[in-house]
Amino acid sequence: MTAVTQVDLGILLWIQNYLRTDRWTGFWRAITTLGNAGWFWILFTLVLILYRRTKLVGVASALSLIFGFLVTNLFLKNLVARTRPYDFSTLIVPLITRPHDYSFPSGHTCASFACALICFHLLPKKAGVPVLILAVLVAFSRLYLGVHYPTDVLGGFLVALVGSSLVLKTRPYWEKRFLPDLPDYGEKTSGLRD
Repeated sequence: MTAVTQVDLGILLWIQNYLRTDRWTGFWRAITTLGNAGWFWILFTLVLILYRRTKLVGVASALSLIFGFLVTNLFLKNLVARTRPYDFSTLIVPLITRPHDYSFPSGHTCASFACALICFHLLPKKAGVPVLILAVLVAFSRLYLGVHYPTDVLGGFLVALVGSSLVLKTRPYWEKRFLPDLPDYGEKTSGLRD
């Protein structure tokens, strides 16, 4: 067992032994469903695209989600092929139906932060911060429920960070290409965070 896996298992066992309670398990199960197949974040992104004032944020979120899906689900999971913590150690008891795909990185975490980091940067703080907090809750739910290692969650976050950063850096290119109908190119969202 590698040192990283030892630390990962130690954190999961600590969460399992000291933070799990019957009172909170239902809450964390509900929170984690928001990341199932990314449905909540995809729906949220589509709603953003529907409204002219948030269309740019929605397109940015869609691009970030696509990047995260390709890198996480189609590339890294298959490349790393890390087994789930409950398959590695019988001490870890999952509290939801056992996922059967690979563990690293966390797709729930990646999808959540792929959308949330875009919203945090492009929406007003009163909207961006709650979305970011929700992403943190989804990420933690994966640990609480025993279906991911902490480094899986960290990996999902880092993929989302890279993807959202690339989307924001390339904004002038895709904004002109995908949103030519929005007036005042380059200045149309300057007041979004005011």
